[in-house]
Amino acid sequence: MKQFVAYYRVSTKRQGQSGLGLEAQRNAVSNYVSTAGETVAEYTEVESGKKADRPQLLAAIAACKKTGATLCVAKLDRLARNVYFVSSLQHAGVDFVCVDNQFATPFVVNILACVAQMEAEAISDRTKQALAAAKRRGVVLGNPSPNLDKMHEGATSAKERFAAKIMPAIKQVQSLGITTQQGIADALNRLGHTSRTGKQFRPSNVRNLLALA
Repeated sequence: MKQFVAYYRVSTKRQGQSGLGLEAQRNAVSNYVSTAGETVAEYTEVESGKKADRPQLLAAIAACKKTGATLCVAKLDRLARNVYFVSSLQHAGVDFVCVDNQFATPFVVNILACVAQMEAEAISDRTKQALAAAKRRGVVLGNPSPNLDKMHEGATSAKERFAAKIMPAIKQVQSLGITTQQGIADALNRLGHTSRTGKQFRPSNVRNLLALA
């Protein structure tokens, strides 16, 4: 029977504590493994996909080398968006399978990783260019005024109050032609904004805020 080491990753501590995203990953891996073999170990990481130095992933890779098991992830982006890292993993002699594209050859996986990395870099470049162009036009960019809190005292929850406070900044970013959730999150971070919990914005934060608007 083929053996697998499952690796799950979420990007924030909040997601890790709540289980948000983890359940879907576990279900995807479990459904795949149930028809192909058995899971001998599981590792969960709370870390950005842009970072290659991930203790739990390294532990999962070590377990694969020790047991001869195959590393199994729900989606390629749970592993990494960095082409060099995916390539290094392959050169290390560790087999891995991505449930969302389980029949992909190593060549195809590298192409998918290239596309994911190129997309992330393109969004970042477009965000930088749009913000720079806005500044040249004299557009004032920055944190919303603290006085906005008083303007929204009728909001019924902390989430709604924060949404009301940050929405002008989001609309300002959108007016620059930055409309994707990733692009808006990148722009807010570059402008010095932080999420309601004081952390960097992520696409999921933007999606939730837009839903409250």
